[in-house]
Amino acid sequence: MRENPDAEHTEDFKRMTWKRFRRHKLAVAGLLLLIVLYLIAALAPYIATHDFAAVDPANRFQPPSGEHFFGTDRLGRDVFTRVVWGARISLSVGFVAAAVAVTLGTIIGAVSGYFGGTVDHVLQRLTELVMSFPTMFLLLTIIAVMDRSIFNIMLVVGVTSWPGLARLVRSEVLALKEQDFIEAARAAGATDVRILARHILPNIMAPVIVNVTLRIAAAILAESSLSFLGIGIQEPFPSWGSILNAGRNHLRNAPWITMFPGLCIFVTVLAFNYIGDGLRDALDPKLKT
Repeated sequence: MRENPDAEHTEDFKRMTWKRFRRHKLAVAGLLLLIVLYLIAALAPYIATHDFAAVDPANRFQPPSGEHFFGTDRLGRDVFTRVVWGARISLSVGFVAAAVAVTLGTIIGAVSGYFGGTVDHVLQRLTELVMSFPTMFLLLTIIAVMDRSIFNIMLVVGVTSWPGLARLVRSEVLALKEQDFIEAARAAGATDVRILARHILPNIMAPVIVNVTLRIAAAILAESSLSFLGIGIQEPFPSWGSILNAGRNHLRNAPWITMFPGLCIFVTVLAFNYIGDGLRDALDPKLKT
């Protein structure tokens, strides 16, 4: 039986993409680091050495030791345990918020670029309206009138982060919709929804995938900023930003409270950015041999 040439082409593309990605050593290191971080988040109940909400006034501001790997905070809570549980919350918020932003941005950008006319005009004015507000001010305003639950934090960060991707997707669709294979699909009687789903979206996924990594990093920073300001994840639940907020007044006498969650935020965002660079290079058609 004759093999499907499209399937063979897809497999060849995947192999070449992975081969080019592996050449980017920092991207591979970032991927491995993120795998470790997500495993730690998933296994937090088994890795944590204490109860993240347990208060022990007798052991306030203890430096890192064999009993408390990252020391203790002003309430005597184990910082290592709170950082481990904070990974679960911060990484979840980043991933879900990025998924919301990418979904909205891709749909709005694709519809706007494909249909044009009045639809394009209305959606682009909406995009410009959202972009005209300072992101942090908009986040602060929405969070101030909503329940500060983890779900709402995810939703708000995602809903305020889609305009940049929508612009990117729109430009890709505008360039793609005039191609001969799109005209052939229309001539064959394909509906607009089918053309978008089967012919356009698969061909613009490369920049979208790269943008996903950057969106996750930005979402983690946004959540950390909100929690640092005291309006994000609420006590006793820990996130990296809330741990930073709890330790900001004790930088002189207990720097470890802020050092470890700050380091986690730094390496996580850096890892996502390196993965984005690696994916951009791997998916760039100009690099194909």
